[in-house]
Amino acid sequence: MLAILHALGMFVADLFKARCRLEAENLFLRHQLNIALRRAPLRLRLRGSDRALLVWITRLWPNLVDLAEVVKPETILRWHRAGLRAYWRRKSRNRAGRPKVDRSLRDLIRRMSRENPLWGAPRIHGELLMLGFEVAQSTVSKYMVRRRKPPSQSWKTFLQNHADAIAAIDMCVVSTVTFESLFAFLVLGHGRRQLLWVEVTNHPTAVWLARQITEAFPWVTAPTYLVRDNDHAYGHVFTSRVRAMGIRDRPISPGSPWQNGYAERLIGTLRRECLDQILIFGEAHLRRILTLYAPYYNESRTHLSLRKDAPLGRRVQRYGTIATTPILSGLHHRYARI
Repeated sequence: MLAILHALGMFVADLFKARCRLEAENLFLRHQLNIALRRAPLRLRLRGSDRALLVWITRLWPNLVDLAEVVKPETILRWHRAGLRAYWRRKSRNRAGRPKVDRSLRDLIRRMSRENPLWGAPRIHGELLMLGFEVAQSTVSKYMVRRRKPPSQSWKTFLQNHADAIAAIDMCVVSTVTFESLFAFLVLGHGRRQLLWVEVTNHPTAVWLARQITEAFPWVTAPTYLVRDNDHAYGHVFTSRVRAMGIRDRPISPGSPWQNGYAERLIGTLRRECLDQILIFGEAHLRRILTLYAPYYNESRTHLSLRKDAPLGRRVQRYGTIATTPILSGLHHRYARI
């Protein structure tokens, strides 16, 4: 900036000098420039103000381009064109072109793309239009998540889509007051964690277990897969009955109860919330307790895996007086509006 001010000051002073003196000074300065260029490096380092001054002078007097010694004339012209581009770019900034896409909309596009790997840009664009967003399909394609591999659903989605076709069975050992061992046979549906069937016996046999499967699943509602453990009680009669009903028997690996985790979780819940709190007097008493607990488990008790809903579904009640119904003589309670 100081160089430009100094040059302007010298220009004003030269206006009052004689022509012969100006020619002499021009010759003297040109000779000094030639001497300086002899010892100068091959590439001079010029400041931005130096470039601007050279461009401005040659813009006023175009013939001076041919007199350039420090740089080539083509370089000065290139600086001039770059300056014009920067000027018009700044002048037209934020005045034309496509409107900016809001950050929340960009995040929504990426979210839809991640949550729905099978959706393309047209599908996401249509969904955004239904949500009231005016955006071009090319913009949606620009902000979608890029994947290296072909789109695929997650394992969680895959398993949830097949959960309704899977049921699990297990037996829970219950000790009575007289230290007698009873067996509670439980059938659980994977889809909504519904307790489908419960029965009690003191000696489970293959014939008895086969009859329980028949009563738990009518012929038209039998699941596709049945998960169970490797208890010796499941004999040939049981497996033949299951096969005849069109159910694919899938016993878990020996010593791997985690493979039947849903049924194990049901047994743990049943013990904590019911059986560990009550003294069982006999087979009939245990059957009555489980018969009372099963509707509460399916219709009222909320589950974390079902987003705090019950297996059979509970309607949200916002109006009315709250009424309380005791379950198992007040061990649990059911709340509803009337």
